[in-house]
Amino acid sequence: MGFWYLLLLLIGIVLIIVGAMKKGVSVAVKAVILLFVIGILFIVVSVVLLMPGSSDVIAELLKLE
Repeated sequence: MGFWYLLLLLIGIVLIIVGAMKKGVSVAVKAVILLFVIGILFIVVSVVLLMPGSSDVIAELLKLE
């Protein structure tokens, strides 16, 4: 499972870098903002999932006991 969390983290970092490389303000501004939002979301989710005890927190949120 850790592999998938790490992959999610790396995809998030790549999306943020791709979004940061777009310098011009044009029609693609919405795509750049979307890349930033998705990238940050992926990074936050992967960091939370890599924390010790995250499976307990997820089970509690989803009421899986």
